[in-house]
Amino acid sequence: MLNVYVWVGGLAAAAAVATWMARHYALLGNLMDQPGERRSHTVATPRGGGIAIVLVVACASIYLMTRQVSVDALWLGFMPGLLLVAGIGWCDDHRPLSPWLRLGVQAVAATMLAVGAGWQSGHWLPALLAFAAAMALVNVWNFMDGINGLAASQAALAAFAYAGLLDGGWQWLALALLAGCLGFLPFNFPKARIFLGDVGSGALGFALAGLAAAAWATGPSSQAPLLLLPLCAFLIDAGFTLSGRMLRGERWWTPHVGHLYQMGARRWGHTSITVIYMAFGGISLLLSYAALQAGLAITASVTVAVFGTGAALWFLLRRGWRN
Repeated sequence: MLNVYVWVGGLAAAAAVATWMARHYALLGNLMDQPGERRSHTVATPRGGGIAIVLVVACASIYLMTRQVSVDALWLGFMPGLLLVAGIGWCDDHRPLSPWLRLGVQAVAATMLAVGAGWQSGHWLPALLAFAAAMALVNVWNFMDGINGLAASQAALAAFAYAGLLDGGWQWLALALLAGCLGFLPFNFPKARIFLGDVGSGALGFALAGLAAAAWATGPSSQAPLLLLPLCAFLIDAGFTLSGRMLRGERWWTPHVGHLYQMGARRWGHTSITVIYMAFGGISLLLSYAALQAGLAITASVTVAVFGTGAALWFLLRRGWRN
């Protein structure tokens, strides 16, 4: 029988060691993100540390399968897709690739997850939602990975939330993702000694899409709206910011510093904004657990209320921080 504290603690320690190794590899290979007007950091920093989280989740998955933990069709679509997203991100960290090539590979990975979801459920709707979630979250996490600790801390909160909604192998896999983020974070927050890189940000988004798809497949329908709450802060900031860029005819897929978190970081610093986002995510997590046993009408109302509050805060803060 697995012990949750040993599992999380051991994997977090492994992730910390792997992150340390990834940092030295990046320094030796000159894999550095340079400061620029479209970036929020001011010193050259190694990238690619997210490979540690990917390795921890992959090794945890292999271990769980050897322990004869139930492996379903969704799992068989999830793991190859995760490695594919991480792989194209790793290549991009070494040599910048076309955004359309990356998008194409991400679509293949999302299709793998969708096939697994459809095969397991026998219906087309879970497959469609799994594909959409994977494509959206991979890119949301990539866009939102711009200041110290933000992307990894939000992924850790979401993984913790999903662990409470899942059981069996998927619950242990969610805890593995949490542990990977916890092992990486000391190297990225409050001071960034290494960045996630595309290998990490994309993989985090895909992993969360997989966990959400698993929770959708195994939980009651009344819980479905709650799956959005752990992602609320990122979905609001990325959704409104990118929609605005599209409406203005800007190249929305290119690097920029127009997100709310980037505006806040310029005014208040990285640490303060990451903590604010963590607080919002923590409140969303608590509300999701509080509404866990409620019916669909209540869970949907709670979700709408949280997103409505978050959207109002986004507009108010953006107006204030812009001036």
